[in-house]
Amino acid sequence: MTQKPRALRIGWMSHHVEGIKPLKAVLAAAFPVNAIITLHDDLMANKSGAADFTSIAAEHDVPLHRVRNANDPASVELLNGLNLDVLFVIGWSQILHLPALRSARLGCFGAHASMLPANRGSAPINWALIKGEKQTGNTLMRLSEGVDAGDIVAQKPIQISSFDNVATLYDRVAETNCEMVLTLLKDLAEGKPLQAQPQRHDGSPLLPRRHPEHGQVDWAQPARKVYDFIRALTRPYPGAFSSADGTRTTIWRSALLPVAGRLSEPGMVLGQIVSDSARACGLVVSCSEGAVVLLEIEDAKGKILSGRELALSGISNFFNPQDRH
Repeated sequence: MTQKPRALRIGWMSHHVEGIKPLKAVLAAAFPVNAIITLHDDLMANKSGAADFTSIAAEHDVPLHRVRNANDPASVELLNGLNLDVLFVIGWSQILHLPALRSARLGCFGAHASMLPANRGSAPINWALIKGEKQTGNTLMRLSEGVDAGDIVAQKPIQISSFDNVATLYDRVAETNCEMVLTLLKDLAEGKPLQAQPQRHDGSPLLPRRHPEHGQVDWAQPARKVYDFIRALTRPYPGAFSSADGTRTTIWRSALLPVAGRLSEPGMVLGQIVSDSARACGLVVSCSEGAVVLLEIEDAKGKILSGRELALSGISNFFNPQDRH
């Protein structure tokens, strides 16, 4: 006889866009979420890909709690007081310590956007694009005190095409989060035992943290690497940047030209891409090998230049400041 599903007390901890879609999927599937835990606004301002959960909480009448650190005594007291069965930590930059991990009766579960144990550490999707990888994935795990070291509950591979960027890949990460989280919740609600496999760590180092200042384009790399770098850091991240005729400029979107060899000094504008379609216009910039077409940039004053306006901007080079000495 099938066991009648039991009501679970569910908590959701997130401050990143990665946590939005799966939370909405849980609520749409009529699983009651008893609390949303996020960061205080002043801390969110410094987070890439930050997401506001206020409207979701209000729409579904879910209590919203803001914390500064998930491990401080007040936060642990909050978590214990919620009397949770399950706590999902999806898109959260702090490693939970043992007192916080013990706050949920059935466990705390988190997702990491790679096929663990590969690419453990920070910004796995950004790094996968920067490194030119053709496949990544997503892993749902039971959290432990180690960095991305918990037992694996489920995994979903994700292919990376030349047409992807960090936003399109995170959309697919979110879709796989929905699938894995809902499957786990259904199993737990039906009283099924948790199926989780220990990770076999290969000893590879953790991916390092990325900060906005790490986004400077190195034009002395091949065009493929420049293209990968730009698409790895586009919205919702701070963007790759360079210096357009001496002025700091954010580069939001580019295209890869099928040309080889050294065409000019890296960073030099070779000319315009012109078209009767404004969106197809841009600037061709030389790399150490080949070239990329810049399709959208933002100047230091926040003005967006794209298409025909960018092609007619008169910019002559994209050297970085140190390249001009």
